[in-house]
Amino acid sequence: MPRFAANLSMMFTEVPFLDRFDAAAQAGFTAVEFLFPYEHPAEAVGERLKRNGLTQALFNLPPGDWNAGEKGFAALPARFNDLKASLETALPYAKATGVKRLHLMAGIANRGERVAIEAFYKSVAWAAEFFAPHGIDIVLEPINARNVPGYFLNDFGFARDLIQELRLPNLRLQFDIYHCQIIHGDVTMRLREMMPIIGHIQIASIPSRNEPDGEELNYPFLFEELDRLGYAGFVGCEYNPRGKTTDGLAWFKPYAGVKP
Repeated sequence: MPRFAANLSMMFTEVPFLDRFDAAAQAGFTAVEFLFPYEHPAEAVGERLKRNGLTQALFNLPPGDWNAGEKGFAALPARFNDLKASLETALPYAKATGVKRLHLMAGIANRGERVAIEAFYKSVAWAAEFFAPHGIDIVLEPINARNVPGYFLNDFGFARDLIQELRLPNLRLQFDIYHCQIIHGDVTMRLREMMPIIGHIQIASIPSRNEPDGEELNYPFLFEELDRLGYAGFVGCEYNPRGKTTDGLAWFKPYAGVKP
């Protein structure tokens, strides 16, 4: 049975960020993820996790100036020093939360430019090697061009080839089903193909990005497929609730309380 992690950047936004840990636990989640924790002290985030008996499934490395439209800088040759600094920024949060997966964002760059590809390969290898002694995996997530126009990593095949080429033991694929359906379709066959390199999965309905309870994909079938494939990682609920978060959790009730 899948182990679901509530995404606290998108769910339970009815309450302040640190209170969302309590809300997620009360709703039956045993794990959480979020985009960025950096506005709050690492110790405060870790304390909320421990207080509620939650597991931290994932969070993102610093993306640069998010409000100005930056979405990471791993593929930006001139920002390699910023990339290195971002790893140092994230490390105390990784230690405080015990997280085992960090998402490295590529940034807005042209994948047709060789310098961008070289910068991305360099940044990915550096990040993976930096976190390896801490037992932490780096995950790469292809993101569709509709939600993030110009995002460098917008192809699952490119991500797969890079991971297989670098052959770093702590480098994995973040397979967001929502993004995969928009970019490529054929989600089930891609899950079957890429399962050996998948380190994290995320879900949302398509095309609305709401609760995974309808629209284009049959999520109950996909959840059963994850079991058939032997997926033992987390499934992050990276969706925008239609209304109050708890009012839209009927889909989750059969899975509430599943332990990490």
